[in-house]
Amino acid sequence: MTALPTTTLPATATGGGARSGSRLALALVSAVLAVPLVTAAHQSRHAPFGDQLTVHAAVSAPAPGAPDPVLRSAGPRVEARDPRSGALRWVHERTGHRPLSLAAAPGHAFALWSDGLVTDTERTTGDAVRWHRALPGLADWLAAGPGRAAGVLQPLGPRGRMLAVVTPRRIAAYRVPDGDLRWVLPAAGGCAFEPRRSVRTGGALLVAQPCGGRGAWTSGVIAVDGLGRIVPGRTPLGNELPEDRPKSQGHRPEKAVTRPG
Repeated sequence: MTALPTTTLPATATGGGARSGSRLALALVSAVLAVPLVTAAHQSRHAPFGDQLTVHAAVSAPAPGAPDPVLRSAGPRVEARDPRSGALRWVHERTGHRPLSLAAAPGHAFALWSDGLVTDTERTTGDAVRWHRALPGLADWLAAGPGRAAGVLQPLGPRGRMLAVVTPRRIAAYRVPDGDLRWVLPAAGGCAFEPRRSVRTGGALLVAQPCGGRGAWTSGVIAVDGLGRIVPGRTPLGNELPEDRPKSQGHRPEKAVTRPG
């Protein structure tokens, strides 16, 4: 064990001077002991949400205009591979969790994890996780049966600028650049959305919402896009970032809960 440095007091020191010297020596010893403890705490600090990003240096700086990598889940991690060579660009892992579903938009890689967390990773270089979002009860619902993650992540709007997270109780839509929650559509009373039963057509996402056999089959289908539920005469929110909004747009509320169908 490394010997601790000591302070030698003058042989003539007596009374208050000796006590002051002793206190100085104790302070120095305490400071030396604290250094390895602080260092250990710094080294053991975990990344927020358990994220671990590994960027492969050989392809960490793709040429301008290069296509985004192809995403795939491989056991406990998300892999991004070059679409031409198949080379691994980056890997995203989260301690104790695994990806259940993936989706993508230009520059963005979305993952739904086993603990119900949704992440957006910088898709081109994989050097940052932009945001994390979680919906109440999503983790328990995913754990209740296999295959439930299918259809949960749904990019919406031009170039996938919105991400809808479809669960039985609600559809929540997040603005992709910053993860801001823009609108929430609750399922109608006695009904539930079925993420696996969805289809895209003409820029809209149609999601099944069965209600236990009640009503016509058309009432069990809900149409949404990046602006919310598609209904006649709607006045949707603007989803632009504040700095991108036209000055003439005027004031609009920042969030909304749309009326269930």
